Amino acid sequence: MQVQPYKAAPLFDEGVQLISYCPLCECSYNPQQARVLGENEESHLLHIECGNCANALIALVMISAVGVSSVGLLTDLCYEEVHRFKSFAPISTDNVIDIHEAMADEAMFFQALMA
Repeated sequence: MQVQPYKAAPLFDEGVQLISYCPLCECSYNPQQARVLGENEESHLLHIECGNCANALIALVMISAVGVSSVGLLTDLCYEEVHRFKSFAPISTDNVIDIHEAMADEAMFFQALMA
C-alpha cells in the first residue's frame, strides 16, 4: 500500500485567510508563514507571527461541512516556545492554590523566586 503525501483539507487556505491580518498593527500576514502546531481531519492549530510588530497569533482553524471558522489568541511566544510548552503537564487547581499561598507572603515569594 502506497503512503499518500500529506494534503491539507480543501478549505484550509480559506481558514488561513480568515486570520490574514495582525489584530494589533493590522498588517497582513503571509499565509505561507503559518506554522502547524497540531492538526486532525477537522482542525488545525497554527502559529502565525507578524512580520511587522513581531507579535504572534495562535489560531485554531476548524473545518466542517458548513464552512470554516477560526478563533485566535494573541501571544508574544515564538513557535518553538509554544511547541515546548505544549508538552508540559496541565496546571492543576493545587498548582494555583500553591502559587496563591506563596504570593500571600511577599518576602517568601521573592525568596523562592531567587532560589
